[in-house]
Amino acid sequence: MPRTTPLRPHRSDVMIAVFGLLGGLLLWALDLFTIHQGLGEAYGDWALLPLLVMCLAALGRRSHGPWVLVLAVLALVGDGLTGGLLATLIVFTDIVYAAVLYGSPRRARLLPPWTMAMSVAFTLAMLAALREPEVLLVGALFAGVTALPAYTGLLVRTHRDAATAMRLRAEQTARLAEMDRRQAVGAERARMARELHDLVANHLSAIALHATAAQSLDDASATARALGVIRENSVQGLTEMRRLIGILRDEAGDGDAPAARPTLDGLPALVDQARSGGAPDGLRFTLCGTYAEPGAAETADGLPAPVELAAYRVVQEALTNALKHAAPGEVTVRVDRDVDLTVSVQSPLGRGGPRLPGSGAGLVGMRERVELLGGTFSAGPDADGWRVWARLPLSEGADAA
Repeated sequence: MPRTTPLRPHRSDVMIAVFGLLGGLLLWALDLFTIHQGLGEAYGDWALLPLLVMCLAALGRRSHGPWVLVLAVLALVGDGLTGGLLATLIVFTDIVYAAVLYGSPRRARLLPPWTMAMSVAFTLAMLAALREPEVLLVGALFAGVTALPAYTGLLVRTHRDAATAMRLRAEQTARLAEMDRRQAVGAERARMARELHDLVANHLSAIALHATAAQSLDDASATARALGVIRENSVQGLTEMRRLIGILRDEAGDGDAPAARPTLDGLPALVDQARSGGAPDGLRFTLCGTYAEPGAAETADGLPAPVELAAYRVVQEALTNALKHAAPGEVTVRVDRDVDLTVSVQSPLGRGGPRLPGSGAGLVGMRERVELLGGTFSAGPDADGWRVWARLPLSEGADAA
């Protein structure tokens, strides 16, 4: 987008022009000229013309580019020829300063060395022409009028640009930090959602199933068994919820007593719990593979904690889905450890639609757990029914741990 020149001058530019004009008028009225009083008296009112031109140039010191500087130089030359007023000289130095401070980057780079070169050239020329040492003072004055304001403007502009760059970097850092914070909060919320689902869904599903059975059966012993399973699952669910709440509240304080997390050594107990919950509906549960026997996880080499927890949660959620949806038959759970850890849960397909409604969050949670560890997950029907399968790389899990 092209840069447009404002039609109205800046307020500070107007003030500089007004005060410069008033100061020049006062000096002219008092016949206080810097070069030669006789020239000022000889030109009379015309001695004010360079001052007026210089003040008009000051109105565009911020925005009208090199033309303002050219006009100011011509006014300065005219001021020298008509006796010289100090106010005109002061306004000129401000215009040179503004040309570097507010001008284009190219002008800001070129103008200071050019003014210094002109000061040196002017001093050498005057020294060669007059051969008087006093010429050095004139050259110093010339440099003070041209080069000094230019380098001052360059210094101020450099500091201003550095401050702007630092502010932009600070804003970018703040935005990146906010993005990281939101991503961290989102990841933590997703992790908490998976954990809450895995903790609660299994027990609530068993409670719902046995509550339905207790309502539909007239057998007092069967109702008592169903109520016993309901109580057991409600107590276990409450215990796990309290454990999770304790983690969130950090009740340990110093963190020296971390809460225990499920391990693959608990797979036999998990399958036994599902077996007791699915027995009234004709479901049979079998655990096979590396961790089929109690204590097998203790004798095997240690697994990375994230891999072990993910495998346990996949089995837990697959058993919960089997209790909800599977038809009577055999549910086979197999967990094998080789180069990677493989989890497979095979269950018969349900008939007549799902027995309990589900939101699909369990499958999403299982997939997220496995993929976060660099593993592979699949769930869907096959020739033998419904199969949940996951492969968890042990090396990736070790890195995550």
